[in-house]
Amino acid sequence: MFFDSENLEIFFQLFLAASLGAFLGVERELARKTAGLRTYALVSMGSALFSIISTIAFKEFVGTTSFDPSRIASQVVVGIGFIGAGLIVFHNSRIQGLTTAAGLWVAAAIGMAVGYKFYAIAVFTAFLTLFIFVVFWIVEHYLKKWSIAPSDYDGV
Repeated sequence: MFFDSENLEIFFQLFLAASLGAFLGVERELARKTAGLRTYALVSMGSALFSIISTIAFKEFVGTTSFDPSRIASQVVVGIGFIGAGLIVFHNSRIQGLTTAAGLWVAAAIGMAVGYKFYAIAVFTAFLTLFIFVVFWIVEHYLKKWSIAPSDYDGV
């Protein structure tokens, strides 16, 4: 049945994962980064779905075949690493996109946590990630403002 209790819980999981990913993506949008609201929401929701599939498949196939559904989760990490690598670019002698790539990696982990029903951990991690995006950006900006640039060393 489409609206049975198991499916409703899965729908909730997917919605929560997408919402938490979007929550992080808003900050990236405001910072005018390439990956933003939709990307973060999709990565988090997709990771949740892969985790849900892994859980269901494990219940269905445990002990019956050599199929190991727990490998699905490890492949999510690899896939997100591939996407993250595509976000990192070298432009004007500077590396850009590292924070966005790392944020997507965390969004995937948040989605996986939701997929495995670790809701409190997922929500806490989303808020902690947003804290890192916002507060640490302010700290970095302050430190860069007051640090000595490499060109100021006069070769020392």
